[in-house]
Amino acid sequence: MVKQSKNSEPKKSEVIRSWEIVFPNDANPHGTMFGGKLMAIMDKIAAIAASRYAGKSVVTASTEAIVFKRPVRVGYRIQIQSRVVWVGTTSMVVKVDVFAENPITCEQVHCTTARFNFVALDANDKPTPVPPLRVETADEKRQHELAEFVIKQALERKKKALETS
Repeated sequence: MVKQSKNSEPKKSEVIRSWEIVFPNDANPHGTMFGGKLMAIMDKIAAIAASRYAGKSVVTASTEAIVFKRPVRVGYRIQIQSRVVWVGTTSMVVKVDVFAENPITCEQVHCTTARFNFVALDANDKPTPVPPLRVETADEKRQHELAEFVIKQALERKKKALETS
């Protein structure tokens, strides 16, 4: 099991929500949003969730398991939801979900999901401890277990990459 922080009382994470609208300059020739543009928005909202949880500055360490389920059309609104789902000593995994909303019908569909890994930094830009995560509901436990699996895979990939460089 990956080591978890024990430096303070467990803390509940909050859901951070944000809205955007997809303009033509955000889209490819097919009239759908660029994946990279969506990833940048997701990273920004995930960073807000991580920094609010940690109470510190954070940096993105890696991006894991991005799944583009459905395209997002020009003119659609997107709602981005992020939440810290796993905490290590200085690192956090943030799950991000994106929902596309038709501006005429207001119908929403889950279009993208991902996990981002962040590291909290102190005033000298060095990794610093974050509070342990309080996991209570069945969904929180499931997301925590999945994030544990994702972080283990990320660490294994990093180790292999360092061995071959």
